[in-house]
Amino acid sequence: MYKRPAALQDNYFKYCGGCGHAIINKLIAEIIDEKGWLEDTVMVWPIGCSVYADQYFKTDSICALHGRAPALATGLKRARPENLVIVYQGDGDMVSEGMSEIIHAAIRGEKFSVIFVNNAIYGMTGGQMAPTTLEGQVTSTTPYGKTVEQAGAPVNMAELISNIKGCIYSERVAVNTPANIAATKKAIKKALELQKEGKGMSFVEVLSPCPTGWSLKPLKALEFIKDNMIPIYPLGVFKDTEVDK
Repeated sequence: MYKRPAALQDNYFKYCGGCGHAIINKLIAEIIDEKGWLEDTVMVWPIGCSVYADQYFKTDSICALHGRAPALATGLKRARPENLVIVYQGDGDMVSEGMSEIIHAAIRGEKFSVIFVNNAIYGMTGGQMAPTTLEGQVTSTTPYGKTVEQAGAPVNMAELISNIKGCIYSERVAVNTPANIAATKKAIKKALELQKEGKGMSFVEVLSPCPTGWSLKPLKALEFIKDNMIPIYPLGVFKDTEVDK
């Protein structure tokens, strides 16, 4: 019988209707339940849409300053290597404020897992352009559409971080269809299992809808991922050192 994962508190999600964060949170909680990792897990939240997630999970958790989740997680994992440390960041937080933090954590091969939620916009603070915003995409700070000449091309984090030796696993998934949601759970589970095995950094990028920030109805937001985001951010595994051996 389907039920709320035990790793979640008895609170309702405050995410906007149609937001992908709720799906991703549920998947993480299901994996923690299935693996019996509740007492071992520490989650590091950023400033962003997921900032209140400490009210949703029963795990230990801590909120990092803008972009600093990988730095905070580095200290946690090095001090308590037996813990499962999960870094959960959005695209504005990671790719804008915290780009140096995630890159250098990967360079060092820090042994934690990163769940990177890419909705191509600053969702929490008013729908501003992010480094992941698509060319031509309308945001509150690009009312006529983002131009590459002014703001640069969208940043493909899963591919970028896969080129760093300290990253052992990098995959991009999405939560716009039931099949893709199942693939997302599989990818997150693998990333966490690799950490439990004491391996290097594992990185999962999740394409997620933001109906509010995109000014779209929830179903149209799912179509936006399929028609607009996946062509720029293709799904798939970009690095898996276990397979490449």
